[in-house]
Amino acid sequence: MSLNLSKRTLSWDWHVGSIPENVVLDEEAYLETTYSFLLYRSCAPEGARIGRAATIYLGTMFDVGPGGRVQIGAFALVHGAWIICDAAVEIGDYSMISWNVVLMDTYRFPREIAARRRVLKQIPTEPLRCPTGQAAAGRIRIGRNVWIGFESCVLPGVTIGDGSVVGARSVVVNDVPPYTLVAGNPARVIRSIDNDEPPQLEGSIRHEDRIQNDLPTE
Repeated sequence: MSLNLSKRTLSWDWHVGSIPENVVLDEEAYLETTYSFLLYRSCAPEGARIGRAATIYLGTMFDVGPGGRVQIGAFALVHGAWIICDAAVEIGDYSMISWNVVLMDTYRFPREIAARRRVLKQIPTEPLRCPTGQAAAGRIRIGRNVWIGFESCVLPGVTIGDGSVVGARSVVVNDVPPYTLVAGNPARVIRSIDNDEPPQLEGSIRHEDRIQNDLPTE
């Protein structure tokens, strides 16, 4: 891809923006527009990593809070998803995330009415009118070869195992075992899926490159 290293811009970009300094973008990856980082606020040393030959299409939004970290694996495809991240969201190699999918590792608002009102009153004073992330966050892990259907929602703390498929418009509230088809609201197991994954995937993220397991789970 044609990336201006000095300005961190994309030659084809219709949006006048740049790739944040703490985003690692593999030279073979494709990012359609820097508009995907409009709501990106991560202050982590590495707030996002987009792996080898991964594809990030128009409509994808990295709504990443100050402590959030996102990792997208090799050859993964994200097509118009909204990633809400205050802790960590990890998408494995060769996974596909369809349009209008929401991956949210936090609700960003407390459940108690009085506390929620206080947050809402504070929003007009915040940059970009974003909530300050007072709610707990739980890491989302999406394994390799996962396919998440359009307009699905994955809630905080969920792990989706390798090779699993999430049906369109599902709400995933619990962990999904590897090689399992789930669907519905809440998502329920429909059946198992045959494991035809090759023994070793070319271009996989090395274990030591994955986000370190030092974040809260709920």
